[in-house]
Amino acid sequence: MRSYAESLPGVVFATQNLFTCSQDSQEQMKEIIKENQLNRVVVAACTPKTHEGIFMDTLTACGLNKYLFEMANIRNQDSWVHADTDEEATAKAKDLVRMSVARADTLHPLEEKKIPVIQKGLIIGGGVAGMNAALGLADQGYDVVLVEKEAELGGLAKRLTATIEGANIGDYLGELVARLTKHPKIEVLTNALIVGFSGFKGNFTTEILVGPERVRRKIDHGVVILATGADEYKPTEYLYGDDPRVMTQLDLAAKMEKGELEDPQTVVMVQCVGSRNDENPNCSRICCQTAIKNALHLKELNPDMNVYVLYRDVRTYGLLEDYYTEARQKGVFFFRFDAEDPPAAESSADGMEVIFTDHVLNRKLQVSADVLVLSAGMRAADTEELSGILKLARTAEDYFMEAHVKLRPVDMATEGIFVCGTAHSPKLITETISQAYAASARAITFLSQANLTLSAVTAQVEAEKCASCLICVRSCPYGVPRINADGVSEIDEALCHGCGICCAECPAKAIQLNWYEDDQIICKVDALLEGVL
Repeated sequence: MRSYAESLPGVVFATQNLFTCSQDSQEQMKEIIKENQLNRVVVAACTPKTHEGIFMDTLTACGLNKYLFEMANIRNQDSWVHADTDEEATAKAKDLVRMSVARADTLHPLEEKKIPVIQKGLIIGGGVAGMNAALGLADQGYDVVLVEKEAELGGLAKRLTATIEGANIGDYLGELVARLTKHPKIEVLTNALIVGFSGFKGNFTTEILVGPERVRRKIDHGVVILATGADEYKPTEYLYGDDPRVMTQLDLAAKMEKGELEDPQTVVMVQCVGSRNDENPNCSRICCQTAIKNALHLKELNPDMNVYVLYRDVRTYGLLEDYYTEARQKGVFFFRFDAEDPPAAESSADGMEVIFTDHVLNRKLQVSADVLVLSAGMRAADTEELSGILKLARTAEDYFMEAHVKLRPVDMATEGIFVCGTAHSPKLITETISQAYAASARAITFLSQANLTLSAVTAQVEAEKCASCLICVRSCPYGVPRINADGVSEIDEALCHGCGICCAECPAKAIQLNWYEDDQIICKVDALLEGVL
């Protein structure tokens, strides 16, 4: 491959390394660039998704414009997928290298602009996630505005009593609210509604209606953390709301906490109510551990009580499995049911008659329960209007969607906006706290900089070719293009994500994407078909 690369037009030096991305290889690359006075660099290695930035930094350290770099992905696109065909894989690697060298010849320097950063954060949501995220920013010295639509802070956690490990959530919540409201760097706005949003990373402006009087305020800030939370699903199944003996797990926990639960002799719990169905196909994650936590509490109140848990799958992941084992040891009965044959419940004078199929006995069983407890799933808070204002993507279940589940787990697709807690997905309170700190840490990577450098990979409009057809306006997923006073499409490079959709859709070819211009793509095709056509 080295000798082949040296034979390509324009190549004056070629070498090979075992680990090109290692620190030693980077230092060696710097020396080679300086000694040979190279003005373009092509690396044939792994994916640019994770390593392109490393090599670009190397070019910058040598005084070269970082956009004079091209990378051939001969790992993911070649050696990994053609591991059993060495000769064909080598031929393909040559094609990929030849295409990259051809493209490198068309590259030209691009200049990146810098924009100042407003060192203030906006937190949307005043639950456990939002308050921890706010403290995460404020404790690092940054001003924070926390916006909560309700009159009080706390969110769904106000209905929670204790964790399965035994920590008192009420006490924790009280301490958290006290820390938050006393913090000199945090401004709390309750009864607040977001009605407008504009700007770009480091320079956002949000319009808010505050208080019962709906006073309009404009807040300039550099980052946004979404912590809108979630709610408990309100069941329509199993006579919930019609019979006081039917309640959710949160209702049961509250009654036990307040001592309002009359001495039941038999309690039946039904899992997956409002989850793992056609309307909400995903698991709510919290239901199994909540049922086991409450079952253990019931057994502490009365060891002779009969507690039945009717489940589809017990999902006490991680160390929570120990509590499931403890519940079995203390005499909690677990019966599995199929989704096609769920338990049925009828109200009677003697109690709630619950009928279900036991797979061991292969027959129907009937239990007369004093209390029927439904493990209701979690549903995302109503964020349809908010997501429309901020132009953010949501999942089919209305949770906010992260940019990448592994590489950017708390980032939204729009840079400078982050997500945490149950606004992202169902999770335990301990996981919510961890993710809140993760979001605040990511936000600080923006706020800690006086200026942000904008990517030069943005779309540019050739005004003389633009016909104002509005196709770019309609096709852009981020709503960036607009028609200016001259009747020409205009793209703000600070807002542009460089996705290239507008370039592909423009019928007049009036839009070019920097670093992916037409000739820079076509030359690769020509190089691939060299000798074929």
